[in-house]
Amino acid sequence: MNLDEWVIAIMEQLGYAGIALLMFLDNVFPPLPSEIIMPSAGFVAARGELTLTGVIIAGSIGSLIAAAVLYGLGRRISQSTLLNLTARYGKYLMVKPQDVKKALDWFEHYGHRVVFIGRMVPAVRSLISIPAGMSHMPFWKFMFYSSLGTIIWTTFLACVGFYFGENLEKMDQILSQSGNIILVLLLLSFCIYLLRKYGKKSKI
Repeated sequence: MNLDEWVIAIMEQLGYAGIALLMFLDNVFPPLPSEIIMPSAGFVAARGELTLTGVIIAGSIGSLIAAAVLYGLGRRISQSTLLNLTARYGKYLMVKPQDVKKALDWFEHYGHRVVFIGRMVPAVRSLISIPAGMSHMPFWKFMFYSSLGTIIWTTFLACVGFYFGENLEKMDQILSQSGNIILVLLLLSFCIYLLRKYGKKSKI
């Protein structure tokens, strides 16, 4: 049984709770990606076993619960402790210290709004909650940005599976193109950040 079949089997047995559980794990165990979970859930919904709205809600709830847990973890540990723990135990969760460092650097450079975009980026999505907690970003603001990014991403992925689940080639093409779209959004965000930063300096 491959990963796609295993994910679908869990959804068939546990329904919406299975989707929420899998999306929770997606945030703490990156090798189980939402790019497989949510399209598979959308495909199950297309077969009439679940509803598309329910799939999106369940996936978003599971993801946001994990985000809140990781945010709480970030508030309680230092950066050096986190990197040391990742170097020692990260291999068991398939998380590398450089992945954690990347998430920390992203948050430092782009600020709170990176939480929104980070929820749609593999690897960063799973870890961006930790630097948000470390910086003591207001919890309500963290959950607001996380909710926006999570709902958009889970809705997109679920709809891809719902409408194109029978056409695996087309679905893979759409998912691969989504990565390029996210990259463009990141570049635009970075350009806006630079313009604002150096624009303020020039005025001074």
